[in-house]
Amino acid sequence: THNIDVLILAECVIPPDVLLVDLNKHSRPLYDYARSIGCEKIEIFTRFPRQFFKPISETDRLTIRSLNLPGTDSINVAAVHLPSKLHQSAESQSAASIELSYIIKKAEAISGHTRTVLVGDLNMDPFESGVISANGLHAVSSRKIAERKSRTVQGKDYPFFYNPMWNLLGDVRTSSPGSYYYSSAEYVTRFWHMFDQVLIRPSLVDIFDFKELKIITTAGTELLISDTGIPNKRLASDHLPLVFELSL
Repeated sequence: THNIDVLILAECVIPPDVLLVDLNKHSRPLYDYARSIGCEKIEIFTRFPRQFFKPISETDRLTIRSLNLPGTDSINVAAVHLPSKLHQSAESQSAASIELSYIIKKAEAISGHTRTVLVGDLNMDPFESGVISANGLHAVSSRKIAERKSRTVQGKDYPFFYNPMWNLLGDVRTSSPGSYYYSSAEYVTRFWHMFDQVLIRPSLVDIFDFKELKIITTAGTELLISDTGIPNKRLASDHLPLVFELSL
């Protein structure tokens, strides 16, 4: 439906060979399975030849690939699934973000550029400290600020990510005010969360199509949300997927 070139799935229970056969029933060019070496949480299927989509770095929850298509500048595609709030405190999530930031910067040093896009289930909202802190992901809501490339804190430079997901918070631009819904009987509950995010380095902002950034609520003729408007986890997942486009 969305003509996806790179499909990234977290905690997919469908065996890759089964999913690959199903994907290729209706796709030209055909998808290939971009097998991971050490990442257990992420599965990637791509319509690009695998020699143009090679791993740079992997952990059990992160895979960073170099997408190097002929005639284009290569980019780093980092896909991640960070631990859930059910099993990690906010402090531990922030610490995981610091480690993630370090691995991304190390991969950028290996690739020789900072053209990185980070996508996945961060299990944090865009305003949480692990996402916005300088030594974490340092992802800001302002394109103008992100285009400064970095800022200095206590004598050390920290590069920015730009976080376009801020534009999808609430229900003005989309029928879904977030990608994940959780309600509790506590006095304070946010209901909708934007745990699933795409972050881009400032060097990619000019080729990012903001009109194509969407939270998906349908798959073909299937609704991914229930009658009450929340993700239908019995049909698909308790998270809603994202679609975004880079004009390489």
